[in-house]
Amino acid sequence: MEIRLELATQKDFDAIITFYDDVTERTSEMATYARWSKGKHPTIEGIRAYIDEGSMYIYHERGVIVGAMAVTMYQGEDYHAIDWTQQVPDEKVAVIHILAVSPDSQGKGIGSEMVNEAIRMAKSKGMQAIRLDALASNTPAHKLYKRLGFEYRGKQHLYAENTGWTDFYFFEYKNK
Repeated sequence: MEIRLELATQKDFDAIITFYDDVTERTSEMATYARWSKGKHPTIEGIRAYIDEGSMYIYHERGVIVGAMAVTMYQGEDYHAIDWTQQVPDEKVAVIHILAVSPDSQGKGIGSEMVNEAIRMAKSKGMQAIRLDALASNTPAHKLYKRLGFEYRGKQHLYAENTGWTDFYFFEYKNK
């Protein structure tokens, strides 16, 4: 099977911004579930930083970006307050961020394929844990993550530019 997920470079930057703007504007129920907003989340600066550090990935079909995500090989301090199944150093934890699939391609298994590829990449790089977070309101994402082997580990009330103060759910992949 052809892997259609590839590491993004700066030459992909404009196309990635266009992709996220389109997802934000056209995903039905975006305001209810993910509450992303153009220019606020994901941010241009954040996407540029993910590309610069080699953490941004794009999924393409026939040369068009239909999915994107960042996979960092470290976790930030906001992950420290959660009761994880195992305590591992920040640099041994892979974290999936800003996972999105084009509205025209949703429901075709692309999100699942991307998450599974992120798990494979993390394991191949020797990561000891794989984690992510999602807004408490993003129930479709919660279902996807649980179906793919992630377990809910706790919530935090955090501030984000696009949401203000809100609850985030944290998930950890159960190594099988």
